[in-house]
Amino acid sequence: MIGYLLRRLLGAIPLLLGILTLIFFVMHLAPGDPTDRIFSNPNVSPEVIEQMRRNLGLDQPIHVQYGRWLWSFVRGDFGYSFGQMRPINEILPTVLWNTLQLTLISLVVIFVLGMLIGIIQAVRQYSVADNVLTFLALFFYSMPSFWFALMLILIFSLRAGQEGWFVQFPASGMTSIDYEYMGAGGRFMDRVRHLFLPAVALGVGSAAGVARYMRGAMLEVIHQDFIRTARAKGLSERTVIFKHALRNALIPIITLLGLYLPFLLSGAVLVETIFAWPGMGRTIVEAILARDYPLVMATSFVIAAIVVLGNLLSDVLYAVVDPRIRNE
Repeated sequence: MIGYLLRRLLGAIPLLLGILTLIFFVMHLAPGDPTDRIFSNPNVSPEVIEQMRRNLGLDQPIHVQYGRWLWSFVRGDFGYSFGQMRPINEILPTVLWNTLQLTLISLVVIFVLGMLIGIIQAVRQYSVADNVLTFLALFFYSMPSFWFALMLILIFSLRAGQEGWFVQFPASGMTSIDYEYMGAGGRFMDRVRHLFLPAVALGVGSAAGVARYMRGAMLEVIHQDFIRTARAKGLSERTVIFKHALRNALIPIITLLGLYLPFLLSGAVLVETIFAWPGMGRTIVEAILARDYPLVMATSFVIAAIVVLGNLLSDVLYAVVDPRIRNE
């Protein structure tokens, strides 16, 4: 198993390099460069702009720029952000942690809520509860995340504030204005309140998809002979479902973890932009608009690495759930 993981990690190196190389040349093929936005004032002389291009290395051929970037990247130096005017190594930890908070909470919402709904549907197949949950799952699964996010803001932030509802959630940002003056408990609750709507917007649609997968997997398992044998032995229905059926039904669900990570990271771009959440998605959008090449490359590398590690984690969890994989 360890040898397999090492081979996967080594195989990911050329994959990541290929992705970053493609992004590098695509970004440089776009018309314009960072100085177009920095010196949008027509009163700035061409000499000043040209000096700035030389300082940023933008006057060199594209293959030279690529070689310089690659050498810095290998040394762990992501460079200097053209837009924010500070080292990228200072920017990445903060925005990465913000996105990980949102993504991990969304993963919990997706798999806990989705698996619970799927189990209920499978146990109560063709019942009223099954039909209602199936309708709701299809409804939320087909709903665009950006529209759902806007509806959450409209209902639980704007409408709740206007009508003085007991439960209200902030519409944007990570913290309130008076965050620095709160105690430890107040700061924690303030963070949770700001995180709630983005996590729900990002996770509910995917949870509906997991529920459909879970329902199918559970139905396939509970109709097998070993489940009939467990029931014939007099085991309680709770034991049969959660100890015997669920473990076997989890095998196909585990593989979804690696598939949902890219989906969540792409969805986070829209959700972070709508909720003004200072994470990787919002940062990469702003960097693309500003032609901030080093920041685009750095954030793209981190996102690609997270996707690769997510797929690797999916393989490890698959081996934990299915002993046959460990034996191989």
